[in-house]
Amino acid sequence: MNGKGKLYGVGVGPGDPELLTLKAARLLRECDVVAAPDGERTAYQIAQRFAQGKPTLFCSLPMTRDRAAMAASHEAAADALCALLDEGKTVVFLTLGDPSVYSTYWYIHRLAAARGYAAEMVPGVPSFCAAAAALGRALCEGSEALHILPASHGQALPEGGNLVLMKAGKSILDSCRELERAGRLQDAALVERCGMEGERIVTDLSALHEATGYFSVILVKEGT
Repeated sequence: MNGKGKLYGVGVGPGDPELLTLKAARLLRECDVVAAPDGERTAYQIAQRFAQGKPTLFCSLPMTRDRAAMAASHEAAADALCALLDEGKTVVFLTLGDPSVYSTYWYIHRLAAARGYAAEMVPGVPSFCAAAAALGRALCEGSEALHILPASHGQALPEGGNLVLMKAGKSILDSCRELERAGRLQDAALVERCGMEGERIVTDLSALHEATGYFSVILVKEGT
C-alpha cells in the first residue's frame, strides 16, 4: 500500500451538522477529495461547511433490489475511488448515520480493502440514537434487548425487547399493521428527518394513513 492514498468512510450523523464528530470534521479539512453517493447528497450538505473548496466525487449508487445492478454500481464506485487512491489521494466517503449500520459505504469499504487499499470506518451518530434523544427516552434499559431491523425486513417482529425499525418511509403502513398485530402499536413512536429541517415526531402511529419520508425511524419501547 506504499504510495497509495487512504479511504475513510465517515459517518456524518443523522442530519444535524452539530452532531458531526471532531474526527469527521478534521478528516474533511485534511482530505484531498470528498465522495458521497449521488442519490444521498444530504450527507454532503451536512458536511460541506468543513470541506469548502474540496474536489467532490458523487458516485452513482442507486437503491435497487436488483442484486446484479447493485453489485455493478458498487464495483464502479470502488473503481473510481481506487483510481484516486492510486494517485496518493486521501478520500473521505460520506454516509449518513454510522458507516457500520445499513450503510452503502460498507460495500465500497470491503471492495477497496480486498484490493489491498487502506480503508477505515469513522463512526457517526446513528439515526436511532438521535431519534431516542428527540423523543426523550432510552433505547434500552438494564437487561432489555434491542433489535435493529430494516422496516422492510418482511419477517415477523421479535416478540420481546425494544425495536428499531429503520428506513420506515414506504413501509410505514405495513410496519404499523405488523405492530398492531403484535399488540405493540401503542408502544411505538416515529421520528422523521431527525435533526433536519422539517423534523416530525409522531407518538400515535394509529393516526398515520400515508407513507412518510425515507428518513424515518420507528422506536418501540418494551413495556411502555
